[in-house]
Amino acid sequence: MIDHIGLEVADYAKSKAFYIAALAPLGYSVLMEHDGGCGMGRDPKPDFWINVGVPTKPALHIAFTSPDRKTVDAFYKAAMAAGGHDNGAPGLRIWYHPNYYGAFVLDPDGHNIEAVCHMPE
Repeated sequence: MIDHIGLEVADYAKSKAFYIAALAPLGYSVLMEHDGGCGMGRDPKPDFWINVGVPTKPALHIAFTSPDRKTVDAFYKAAMAAGGHDNGAPGLRIWYHPNYYGAFVLDPDGHNIEAVCHMPE
């Protein structure tokens, strides 16, 4: 099981603002912050970190678990409003499995960020 993941980002302030907005519907917030970086997650433990630096290359695909499809939709809307770029609107991806409902947005550094729900409607 993965405990946490971290990304280096080109523009910390821009990426932080993007992730605060995009991940809020999933219950994420900034839980720890240090000079040039922060850890986000659901209280009490951060599991997603961003730090200023040279962006991770090649771009990564990171999927965040969503409790339901409505929250996947809210993630997508928030991420797009925060400056994300569409990489797959919310919907079923039945080629993965019949209940795979996900949305994909590219972050400011081009990482493919996803919210996914595996539960039936």
